[in-house]
Amino acid sequence: MKKGLLLIDRGSREKEVQDELRYICEKAKARGGYLFSDYCFLEVIPPYIEDGMRKCFGQDIEALTIVPYFLYPGRKVKAAVNMAVEFKPMNKIKIAISKPMSFHKLMVRIVDERIWSTLAKNKISLSKNEVNVLLIGHGSKDPEARTSLKYVVDELKHQYRDIGYCFLEIEQPNISQGIEECAKKSPEILIVVPYFLHKGAHVKRDIYEDLNPAIEKSKIKNIFITEHLGTDDKLVDLVVERAREAENDY
Repeated sequence: MKKGLLLIDRGSREKEVQDELRYICEKAKARGGYLFSDYCFLEVIPPYIEDGMRKCFGQDIEALTIVPYFLYPGRKVKAAVNMAVEFKPMNKIKIAISKPMSFHKLMVRIVDERIWSTLAKNKISLSKNEVNVLLIGHGSKDPEARTSLKYVVDELKHQYRDIGYCFLEIEQPNISQGIEECAKKSPEILIVVPYFLHKGAHVKRDIYEDLNPAIEKSKIKNIFITEHLGTDDKLVDLVVERAREAENDY
């Protein structure tokens, strides 16, 4: 069967976001054996979902797998899926829609590797039980979003001295509260992980508006910030895995 792959992302005006999506699409196309692979956006800028779907319908494929490229199974994912479902009756191409990029061991491994690469980069030789960690998530009104972030924290909490999470917006604890809570545990080292898929405005600017003042105010002497999740090849593996799970419904 000739298959295509379409990633639905939230959307961003930052060039780096589109570069990262192109990388993920190209790698997933090769690894998954897809004839065609592309991305579209739920909002912010085109190509929107309608643009992405119509482009896919113009390809020489018999089936299309849609992957909601979101870290959280919240309202944005539901909106993206609902919009994609509306196109099902419009074409004879078989359509399957996967789960988002959440509640999976590969996400845990990516975070763990981000922490250790940051320690290595800064020539810090400590065991895991000497390291404190703070994940910064986006925040959502949907309770499942918090649950998916907590999943990663819970999977790692027995390995590190302490690990917690906070949010850029919408939810609490906010970034200032997150740093303050970490300080109460008197860490020798604190590793902050921006739990974001892309190098968009949130990672480039927004988190630092709150993070920098919180760090200056804090008594923690050694705070290091990891890279975001980005173009890790494990994300490619997860896209392909999520797609194959959905394709069982063909």
